[in-house]
Amino acid sequence: MRVRLLFILFFLFINIKTSAQKNNYSVDLIPENLKTNANSVIRDQKDLIEIISISKVNIKNFKAITVFNKNGLSNIDAFEYFDKSRVVKSIEATVYSQAGVEIKKIKRKDFVDVSVAGDAGDITDSRVLHLNYTPTEYPFTLVYESEVETSNTAFLPKWYPINDFEESVQKSEFQISFPSDLGFKFKEINFEKDTPIQKKESVNKLIFSIENVESKKLEELSSYEFPYVIFGLDRFYLEGVEGNAKTWKDFGIWMNEKLLLGNDEVSEETKKKILELTSNTSDIIEKSKIVYKYVQDKNRYVSIQLGIGGWKPMLAKNVDRLGYGDCKALTNYTKALLKIAGIDSYYTIIYGDRDKKDLIEDFVSMQGNHVILAVPIDKKYVFLECTSQTEAFGFQGNFTDDRLALIVKPDGGEITRTNHYIDFDNSQITKGNIIVNDLRSISGNVQLKFKGNQYVYVSHEEFLTPEKLEETLKYRYSHLNGFTFNNFKVENNRDKVEFTENFNLSVKDYLKEINGEWVMNVNVFNQNSNIPKRYRTRKTGFKITHGFYDEDTIEILIPSNKKIIFKPEKIELENKFGKYLLEITILNDSKILFTRKLLLKKGKYESTDYELYRQFREQIAKSDNSKLILK
Repeated sequence: MRVRLLFILFFLFINIKTSAQKNNYSVDLIPENLKTNANSVIRDQKDLIEIISISKVNIKNFKAITVFNKNGLSNIDAFEYFDKSRVVKSIEATVYSQAGVEIKKIKRKDFVDVSVAGDAGDITDSRVLHLNYTPTEYPFTLVYESEVETSNTAFLPKWYPINDFEESVQKSEFQISFPSDLGFKFKEINFEKDTPIQKKESVNKLIFSIENVESKKLEELSSYEFPYVIFGLDRFYLEGVEGNAKTWKDFGIWMNEKLLLGNDEVSEETKKKILELTSNTSDIIEKSKIVYKYVQDKNRYVSIQLGIGGWKPMLAKNVDRLGYGDCKALTNYTKALLKIAGIDSYYTIIYGDRDKKDLIEDFVSMQGNHVILAVPIDKKYVFLECTSQTEAFGFQGNFTDDRLALIVKPDGGEITRTNHYIDFDNSQITKGNIIVNDLRSISGNVQLKFKGNQYVYVSHEEFLTPEKLEETLKYRYSHLNGFTFNNFKVENNRDKVEFTENFNLSVKDYLKEINGEWVMNVNVFNQNSNIPKRYRTRKTGFKITHGFYDEDTIEILIPSNKKIIFKPEKIELENKFGKYLLEITILNDSKILFTRKLLLKKGKYESTDYELYRQFREQIAKSDNSKLILK
């Protein structure tokens, strides 16, 4: 009996050892160079995409990933979307220990099934199965497998050989097969000479692969963009509708005819209202402003992912009746109302994000994640953000500015660049008067004017409660201990796209007393303490996505029994990144003028420029902390 038991134990040990060796999921088998600075390592990844016909795609995914810490959990990506046209045929996962021993099997029923709706206001028929796994130890390896079938060929999976900073790749392969009559195409994005990507092409098959890529460390302000490959078809299928993406002209015609045409009916009551509101002017801009304001006052934004893959706008008459819609619906509704007023406008597809992203101009396909409206006025386009109830007419802000977009016209699509704001346009102008009293406290009044992208950050203040407003200002001026304010007034000039704040303030014990002398930081309102991180060897380039201009002029009145015994010298800095000026002018024995100007230029810069930029910001932070001494 004992011999038999020993035999069984030996057999089990051999099986476990053999299984671990077969799967190669022991963490010890990962090369040391791939573990360095890595939160996770892709051990093996295989994506198999089979385009069977214009209306059928089969997608198989296999991914083995070793996670070293909680920062690597987000790289697991074990989820699948599904709806009436996308079926999850299988989905499962297996967890292995550090030694490569299986410790948990996760079946389909263990995946969480939830709606894609982000909140209660979203409307969608899409759902997602996702893995909700909490590890008991690190490191561990998770193997994820799934198979999905969809009738939509408008959106084909992309290949991202490297998914994230601080993630290494041991092996990854992407294989896609396709019929020869659909106009298959692909484009390699951000491929660099030192990226070891292999490609094999045959008549109806394409294979990309990569091996042994070390993790890339995340650096502050990095402009590095990961390589990826996009795929598409000239002839595609979207929720029962065949499409044409051979040229942007063809694609625009298809989109206009299949998604927009006949979708502009509203009630007779609304028609009469629009004609009545616009009857007193023939000016296109004024009429457009009236219609835009009408839409803002009447409707609210709700995310909707119904219809043709979430791309077909809700009927204008339904928006008219319900008073809500998503970006597609509200844009189409505004377009319909402008048509009633006799104004042409065009549905425009774009990537909406504060980190600018262009549509890929030389790759015709379904792209973008947002829709705005283009109104042709005086041989240029005015772009309208139709989801906002507060946005100024024609103002885009940093969510849709300065990027390539697709304008959909009846005679075809047109790629154009949206309006951009030069650095000086994004301004914050501060003017004020400060009085220093005998108790080392300060009081006074200040006015701030915000324009361009700086307008975006404050324009919502007109709708804040007094409590929220106080919270906002105290956060902004958190460097002022004992800060209080009153008589706060705001003006939102939507015609000029300019937001103005006026308020009175007081700060107790603002000046510090040291050995009988009073020390004052003369830069009361706009202290910039942000200094970019220092790197011994900077690897990646960096970017300043949006430039800006700040100007402060503050008159400071000091007590008559005090004299200035020290003031900072004038400081001027200028280089490729911008300009900085700080100057203190003595107007008379009891009054000084503080002047500060900072221009920061947007742009992309080489890694070799980073230390110069860091020093520039360090000098600004030091100067912003300049002291005035009174006695």
